[in-house]
Amino acid sequence: MKLKKLAHCIALIGIAGTAAAQQVDSGPMQRVEITGSSIKRVAQEGALPIQLITAEEIARAGITSTEQLVATLSANGTGADNMSSQQGFVGNVQNVHNNGAAGISLRGLGAGSTLVLLNGRRVSTHGLSGQAVDLNSIPLAAVQRVEVLTDGASAIYGTDAIGGVINFILKRNYEGLEASAAADVTQQKGGNIARASLIFGKGNLETDGYNFMTVLATDTFGKLTSADRDFANNGYQPARGLSPDTTGTPFGAQNARSGYAIGAAFRVPGDSTLYSRANLLAFQGKCDSIPKMTAYVTALWDAPQFGKACAYDYGADWTITQPVKHVNLVSRANIKFDKDTLGFVELVASRTKSQIGYTPLQVSDLTYPAGGAYYQDLSAYMPGVNPATGLKYFDNTKPIYFRWRCNDCGPRNEDTTSDAYRVLAGLEGSFGGKWDYKLGLSSSSSKGSTIMTDGYVYSDAFHKAMLTGIINPWLLPGQSQTPAAIALINSTKAPATPVYSGKTNLTELDGTVSGELFQLPAGALGAALGVDFRSDSYQFADDAAAGPIIQSPTAPPISKVTQNVSALFAELSVPIIKDLEAQLAVRHDHYSNFGGTTNPKVALRYQPSKQVLLRGSANSGFHAPDYLKLYSGTSTDVLNSAAADPELCPKHPGDPTYCGEKFTTKIGGNPGLQPEKSRQLSFGIVVSPADWIVASADFWRIKRSNVITVLSPNDVLANYAELKQYVIRNADGTINYIQGGYTNAAKDQTQGVDLSVAMNGKLAQGRWNATLQGSYTDSFKQQLLPISPMQELVGKFGVNDLYLRWKHNASFTYADGPWSTTLTQTFKSGYKDQVPAGTVPPGFNPDVASYTLYHLSASYKGIKNLTLTAGVKNLLNTAPPFSAHNVDDVAGAGWDSRVGDPRGRSVLFNVNYKFM
Repeated sequence: MKLKKLAHCIALIGIAGTAAAQQVDSGPMQRVEITGSSIKRVAQEGALPIQLITAEEIARAGITSTEQLVATLSANGTGADNMSSQQGFVGNVQNVHNNGAAGISLRGLGAGSTLVLLNGRRVSTHGLSGQAVDLNSIPLAAVQRVEVLTDGASAIYGTDAIGGVINFILKRNYEGLEASAAADVTQQKGGNIARASLIFGKGNLETDGYNFMTVLATDTFGKLTSADRDFANNGYQPARGLSPDTTGTPFGAQNARSGYAIGAAFRVPGDSTLYSRANLLAFQGKCDSIPKMTAYVTALWDAPQFGKACAYDYGADWTITQPVKHVNLVSRANIKFDKDTLGFVELVASRTKSQIGYTPLQVSDLTYPAGGAYYQDLSAYMPGVNPATGLKYFDNTKPIYFRWRCNDCGPRNEDTTSDAYRVLAGLEGSFGGKWDYKLGLSSSSSKGSTIMTDGYVYSDAFHKAMLTGIINPWLLPGQSQTPAAIALINSTKAPATPVYSGKTNLTELDGTVSGELFQLPAGALGAALGVDFRSDSYQFADDAAAGPIIQSPTAPPISKVTQNVSALFAELSVPIIKDLEAQLAVRHDHYSNFGGTTNPKVALRYQPSKQVLLRGSANSGFHAPDYLKLYSGTSTDVLNSAAADPELCPKHPGDPTYCGEKFTTKIGGNPGLQPEKSRQLSFGIVVSPADWIVASADFWRIKRSNVITVLSPNDVLANYAELKQYVIRNADGTINYIQGGYTNAAKDQTQGVDLSVAMNGKLAQGRWNATLQGSYTDSFKQQLLPISPMQELVGKFGVNDLYLRWKHNASFTYADGPWSTTLTQTFKSGYKDQVPAGTVPPGFNPDVASYTLYHLSASYKGIKNLTLTAGVKNLLNTAPPFSAHNVDDVAGAGWDSRVGDPRGRSVLFNVNYKFM
């Protein structure tokens, strides 16, 4: 096909990417269904802002998981949806018990607002969280192509399609036997990836009337720890604003408490500061004599009461890339009953095993007996009497009340197994010469379970063990626990213990009829009518045996809950005048637990010339509340960082009882939640000024209301004047607990422009093509509560998500005979860093730098049936940009796991062989 005609076709369908270099069959055009419409049409007639990614592109880039694939999408958000971000605690409580799962968040609206489809149909959400589809359950080795619709589509698909739709299209009619193996090995140790797959298919639909295909794939992601990377192994850089906020150290810290050695807050000679915690090494100026221990930087955290304590760089203990193993199976049987009728049965199944590695336990409320062999007498460092109580600041006749990080307990590990499947039976075909239909019945499920495997201890047994005085929580360099102490610690350890498990189920019956109703002066009036009936359920079990274990990651159980959904939708493709076409769609969904919602869509496509295509759409959307937000029980915890009582601290300035406490918190679900609603607008232009270039620009705007937000305890404190009713106080006025939870209170609006360019041509004896796919976010404004102002978030640090101004993925490919070489660049713009809670040091840089990576790969197809690919990922070995954020808010000490890839430079090898 001539290049000019090819470029024209691409302009019509609005797809940018390496599709610009693909050859199109010159035979009869077939009507196909494109993501975002239920009406089959010839491909050249479409006009949707769809990004197409082929299996060849995925393999050439060395992408081995669906999580890696979506990370390359410029329209994907920058949130805690990847598995590295879920390693430590992140401030987003919506990631609770999301172990082992990864998601996609188009436009940064959250994984629940992006619809994930497999061959155009839904699959179950993740069994543990029940909130969004786990990308690990998508069989990437069986994917033929991926279609990403960056426009609202609730009028077509119902809930979740506010940010857009990502549709994974699997291979359907494969003949032969094909095997592939890949390795992705880092230059530095840790984080290696291996992948293998086998595809077998027999029969040809056109000649044999049947096809059977099976795909089996497995991949393994190796463990990567903070200690393996220099940029992640130093959380103590106070001159740059980075320092750990903890006094739980391997050399124990003593706390003030009535009836113990330090009975109340204390002072030291010549110092008017009132202290609440003490560490012998801090008095001696030797905090750093213990590995990873440092002086507590009170100025950064505005916590002078901890000035006689030490800190611990616990972020350097984390596993920053989870060890993961995926096994995926796809099996599909197609039978062509006649030329117009195709029947099929499809099975998709997966198993994901992952492990999260946390820091060794920090245990509070410990008691060491007076007279014990390792008793730490601090009376010489805090002589004198407390004038308020008349008691000694340190009474060495009393036991010590302390907190300790038990490195001898070992790191905490949690293993998660997630199983998912979908069985689909369907019919599709045509009748009457111009009508198409499809009918499907599917059952899908996802279940997951998490087990604590190491590093955890039983609470009662551990506290009793400390009371014996045999264990030494104040080991100096060169010292170690006695065999008796090690045996005592080991006796308190919990064996492999189930923590929680969850399961989702989805049964769906759907059917669609589409075709031409009649002819209008400008062309045929296309129409589609469809129905969708779904029943889905969720249950979550919390294992009671984990309750007595210290820092067990338990969560409130949810008994099995079910919702039924019935939907009717219709769509028209209306040729108004020559070259001007309208898409009209409407869908009504009825939910058994909150009622109905109707969402329309109007889209226009106008092509005034062969070189120019104009398009636009306006639509509404909705996201049904997730089970977790509706039905989760109340969980009790404490604040991660000490906070001030906004009412009593001003009356008692400097008193740690009111100005530096980790208050008790309670958070739970809300059965009265209503759907989130959206209004969306987009318009764009696709141009082909010459036969070797296609470019597009699409403006988008999304406004959401009724957004479900979590009133976190910190939000309540920050908005105390308006939310004081959520601070529950004791009779004496002190805080008993802070109540948080889910509510339909927030709203947000975002807008920006997507840009794409595809170019190709000849160079010497070969051909080249270059592409760029970028997304510019002009604004993302959010209002937490109706009483709150709208806040602009683009380019600013956020605990839940980052809204970067610009992201792009660019590539250049040169092919000559059997050889092809691709250079890829990914770019993420910088943003404002989180500012330290206390005094900002002179060396603090408020700007986090931009992040650019280059990848180079080459493929060779000169040997029959064999394809060889080799490459280097992160060619320049670029480390993630430095960030001084609080590691309790976002995982990554000195770097942000939502932005950076911690693996560094790696070498990629891929071998693919077709046996027949």
